[in-house]
Parts: sequence; C-alpha cells; structure tokens
Amino acid sequence: MNKKIYIARSPRIAARMLGQEMLVMSGQGSTLFTLNPTATILWQAADGATPLDQIVEHRICTEFQVQPEEALRDAESLAEDLAKHGILQISDQPIPKPVASVHSSQQPESQPESQPRSLKR
Repeated sequence: MNKKIYIARSPRIAARMLGQEMLVMSGQGSTLFTLNPTATILWQAADGATPLDQIVEHRICTEFQVQPEEALRDAESLAEDLAKHGILQISDQPIPKPVASVHSSQQPESQPESQPRSLKR
C-alpha cells in the first residue's frame, strides 16, 4: 500500500489505563469501550503525525511478532472501527493537534445567585 494513513485521538473522548486495560469514553453517545491490547497500542500511538504503517512496524509487529502486511491490514480495519465510534480520527495527511478553546476553560462572566458563596471568587 502506497497511501499513508494517519490516526489521531479524538478530542471528544476521555480515557484511563486501568491495570492492563485502556478504558475510553466516547463523547459520541457517552459509550464506554475497553480496548484490546492492539487497539490500546494504536490509541496510545495516535499522535496524528506518525503514519499508521510506522506505528504497526515499530509498535505492533515488535509486540506481537506478526508479519507487517497482515498487521497493517488488521490495524487499518481496527482504526476504521475506532473512528466509527468517535475514538480515533483518520486522514491521508498528518492531523494537527487540536487547539484548546479559551472559552471552554473559562468561567462565565456572571454566575447565578443560587451558587453557594464559597464557590465564588
């Protein structure tokens, strides 16, 4: 395959490693997923800049002793499934990291009076 594929974590997810399992909550339907070891490697390596074939070659093939062609086919299928659930983004070009929105981390200018005084500053 000559076409490069890039994967990035969706900005609309929350994830946590619990023991050997990666738990991912998709913002799309608030669904909780437990990723298998291969999906965990893909998710952890999904920086938007590293092509999928390099992730497969350097991370999956070395971890699971599998042939690169077979591993790449499986990884492409797995990445597509994760993208359908809103966990990964897929592109044929590098995916820039999302810029944090200034508005999402700021408090509203006026706070409702029903809020306890101890929370106001």
